[in-house]
Amino acid sequence: MSKTKAKKEEEGSEKFIKGFHAFAVIVFLSMVGFFVYSNTVSDTAKYPFKLGLDLAGGSHLVYEADVSKIDRDEVADLMNVLREVIERRINVFGVSEPIVQVEQGSFVSDSAAQRLVVELPGVTDVAQAVAEIGKTPLLEFKLVNTQALQDRASSTEENASTTPADLFIDTGLTGRYLTSAALEFAGGQGQLSNEPVVSIVFNKEGADLFETITREHVGENLAIFLDGQMISSPRVNEPIVGGRAIISGGFNPEEARDLAQNLNFGALPVPIELVSTQTIGASLGQGVLSKGIQASLYGLAMVILFMVFWYRLPGLVAGISLLGYVVIMLALFKFIPVTLTAAGLAGFILSLGMAVDANVLVFERMKEEYLSGKDSHQAAIVGFQRAWSAIRDGNITSLLSAIILFWFGTSLVKGFALVFGLGVIVSMFSALVVTRTLLLALPKAKMSDQSILSKLYMSGIKK
Repeated sequence: MSKTKAKKEEEGSEKFIKGFHAFAVIVFLSMVGFFVYSNTVSDTAKYPFKLGLDLAGGSHLVYEADVSKIDRDEVADLMNVLREVIERRINVFGVSEPIVQVEQGSFVSDSAAQRLVVELPGVTDVAQAVAEIGKTPLLEFKLVNTQALQDRASSTEENASTTPADLFIDTGLTGRYLTSAALEFAGGQGQLSNEPVVSIVFNKEGADLFETITREHVGENLAIFLDGQMISSPRVNEPIVGGRAIISGGFNPEEARDLAQNLNFGALPVPIELVSTQTIGASLGQGVLSKGIQASLYGLAMVILFMVFWYRLPGLVAGISLLGYVVIMLALFKFIPVTLTAAGLAGFILSLGMAVDANVLVFERMKEEYLSGKDSHQAAIVGFQRAWSAIRDGNITSLLSAIILFWFGTSLVKGFALVFGLGVIVSMFSALVVTRTLLLALPKAKMSDQSILSKLYMSGIKK
């Protein structure tokens, strides 16, 4: 009697623990679901869904940067600086959630051109989008080629042999070395009293380069170019140390202030050219979003119905697990946050089917164990153990594919890859934790039993 009583107490304790685990899982999923719901219906949600241009509408601009004169080892760093500069300027204008990223046609390309992609959600006027970015100045310092000027002046031919480009010598000193710029009113040699000028300060590397240039070219003219236009050409009277220079170009106070502001927002380290524009209207984006949500709901419903029809009670448990997978994914979209695009929605819909893939593998193994005489709990435990290697290998290969697509893909492919990769990880959690916990919390059943629970298992998994 004592052994029987101890066994019953042990079974009761085991049931309580399994039931508590299942209850905890349900509570956790309910809390996640409430988090998603409360941050979706509220207009002032702290964690709203972040929609890409193809769903929210906006402008997509592609700029091409000319890095032909830049050392190849410095291209990546300069493109990152360019991205930060453009992003900083856009943020000043208050554009909501701008996306600025560097793209390459190929990671083995020898092309001198690099691309900068700018996405401005909510800005559907391309002219306005370009204006938001503004005219970021390209600041350059070039030595005047005195010999070329003399040759051109003495030439009597209609077409002089020297070109405008030959008249100046690149020094390598550009706005990439700039630390700050400020409006000042100065007077002195070559300047009017209280003339508005722009005082600029270089960083350590720029200051050293500026000192070297002025030390080696005393008596020569150092021209200052802004966006390819020469605005002044002061004479170098002595070496300039400290990295401070004055830009004077006959500015009025407003022009000098705007120039200083633009330089502070970021002088471009390399010249860029707008090569492509695309506008997506808000109504078109909402249409794509509506169809994507509709497709997701249909896909979810069809998968759950199939699982219930084919596996009955285990299929219903898998359906609950799948709903848990959905709310966890939606919570991650909000919390990370993930910028949802049409490609990302496609990845999410695809992941719905893959989310039950692990359940199918487990249930097929459970079927074999259940038909061999094991009870439902034993069949579930062994089924998960036998299916684990296939689940692990399949998900690892899918995850590697997502990582490769995200690493080398364009922005469109990255949206798909990120959602797909998250789906693979979350699907493993939903199958191995949620489904397993809920199955083991159900009362035991055997094929030989005549209970309703046994019949549900039998009709669901028997051959």
